[in-house]
Amino acid sequence: MPGTSRHAYKSRALQCSSARKMFRALGAMACVLLFRLILLSVLADFSQGKRLGPTSPLRYSRFLDPSHAVFLRWDFDYEAEIITFELQVQTTGWVGLGITNRYTFVGSDLVVGGVLPDGNVYFSDQHLLDEDTLEQDGSQDAELLKLTEDSVSTTMRFSRPFRSCDPQDQDITSDTMRVLAAYGLDDIPKMSRERTFVKSVFLLQMLQYDDQDIPEDTIIHDLAISNFLIPEDDTTYACTFLRLPIVSKKHHIYKFEPLLVERNETMVHHILVYACGNASVLPTGIGECYGSDPAFSLCSHVIAGWAVGGLSYQFPDDVGISIGTPLDPQWIRLEVHYSNFQNLPGIHDTSGMRLYYTSHLRKYDMGVLQLGISVFPIHFIPPGAEAFLSYGLCKTEKFEEMNGAPVSDIYVYSYLIHTHLAGRSLQAVQYRNGTQVQIICKDYSYDFNLQETRDLPHPAVIKPGDELLIECNYQTLDRDSMTFGGASTVNEMCLVFFFYYPRINISSCLGYPDIIYVTNELGEEASENPMENLMALNNVDWTPENIKKAEKACKESQQTVLIKTIDEEVENTTGWIPDIIPTPRGPCLESSGGKVEPQDKTPAGFRAAPTVLSGSNTVTLRHLPLIAILFLQGTVSWLLAMLQTGV
Repeated sequence: MPGTSRHAYKSRALQCSSARKMFRALGAMACVLLFRLILLSVLADFSQGKRLGPTSPLRYSRFLDPSHAVFLRWDFDYEAEIITFELQVQTTGWVGLGITNRYTFVGSDLVVGGVLPDGNVYFSDQHLLDEDTLEQDGSQDAELLKLTEDSVSTTMRFSRPFRSCDPQDQDITSDTMRVLAAYGLDDIPKMSRERTFVKSVFLLQMLQYDDQDIPEDTIIHDLAISNFLIPEDDTTYACTFLRLPIVSKKHHIYKFEPLLVERNETMVHHILVYACGNASVLPTGIGECYGSDPAFSLCSHVIAGWAVGGLSYQFPDDVGISIGTPLDPQWIRLEVHYSNFQNLPGIHDTSGMRLYYTSHLRKYDMGVLQLGISVFPIHFIPPGAEAFLSYGLCKTEKFEEMNGAPVSDIYVYSYLIHTHLAGRSLQAVQYRNGTQVQIICKDYSYDFNLQETRDLPHPAVIKPGDELLIECNYQTLDRDSMTFGGASTVNEMCLVFFFYYPRINISSCLGYPDIIYVTNELGEEASENPMENLMALNNVDWTPENIKKAEKACKESQQTVLIKTIDEEVENTTGWIPDIIPTPRGPCLESSGGKVEPQDKTPAGFRAAPTVLSGSNTVTLRHLPLIAILFLQGTVSWLLAMLQTGV
């Protein structure tokens, strides 16, 4: 260059190169800082959206004891798989909440906490070594959100994963959960039978409606049995026929709840409302549902149901039961199942169902599809069985023919499962073109004393031609004679009710095995009369080997499938029981805590903490969706590459 020496030019070039490197280094540092800022921002947003703090409202609640001294609130994030509990107990001592199983307290998990006299709190994730002895878990998977005490009660709020990686924690699932609550009168945790309670609860119950959005024109209509004298028998099915509300235009029923006489609650096992075809000729008065007069068993399309332990049920915001059009039912059969095991005399009852309806129409008309095993004539369970599986098949290939009009996809949004006392688990499985699609619903820890309608997290889509299989698992170790299908509580059922939309003209789709094949497989002489074959099974020596042989024969035999319309027309077909592929368990969530060491002035095995607790909004990378992490990492990598190329 003119006027510039070669040495000076080289020196300036080196300075420029150094400056560029410095700017790139600063740019790289800025990218890293930017990444961290963005990550912290996303984590904060994710935390606010996914975690419930110490004062966040909780949607669900139950009393866990008869005297209403132990009150539980809870809520959950289904996608993040985190559940938050708040236990309030009328005590100034320690409190505990956890999950147990059907048979024993041993191995139950229990989160324990309390407030010391000096104001410090203690909190620990523990488990029961035996019926009375608590031991601290090696991994602390419960996160404390709030722990307070006043002169009357202690309140503890904490969160935990549905499934932690600690083998001493019980998984939280959509099954019936047996919630364990315990407390003491001082700050030394020690189990006491008088202050320990177990209650079956659906912890992961879904709410698909806005409870605040109650139609202004809501009308209430009661369907009740009238001053019925409960017989002095163990089991009674009382039925009566009642008219639905008379309306001049279409309305939707959007909620129902049981009507129970307080002193008779323990005697009412279930209440069902069946829609009747408008051409039906119905009897008057009250009669035995399944007795000598078959007219009292007319109408088999369930539209509402309640069973012991259940509460009211409200449909999702876009679904309702249609009334008021020519296609809608005008009459219903009300069925009340009484269990008077103490044979008490002179008790009158007026139980039934309350309906809420409105002229503000929903988007879809609701239907109910009954699935499972046909109660009559072929359902049996051997005595002395640790586990016995029964199957009922439904094939939807004839639905369109029987519906009288094209059938589109139907969307199942909720379900009710039902067995009697021997039932231990149920599941409903969907197949398409011979391949398992999904397990639509299941309960592997079924409780006869808690039966209510449950919503699915997402609607299950059933296409024409799909097959549906219901599997029921029974235990009869306490029985020394055969258990047959039947209406009595000591007989058995295997039923699942699907609540779906849009409504079609099918009410039930039930299956049962070829009893002739089963009888032959068990080495007994078979007859063409199904009842004679069932009686022949009484001659079988029910060893564990023969129990398994009977279960295998029932599964391998051809199933007869009975399909019934709302108008009581019946068609049948046949099919074979497919295998069920279990759904694999999802990944566990690693603990964000650690082993809790004993501290001074604190009960052994606990950690001391300040009385004032901040909201738990801490979220680590393990809680952040993978796609968000990859996006952030990719953005920073791109920025760094741009800097390296000098752009």
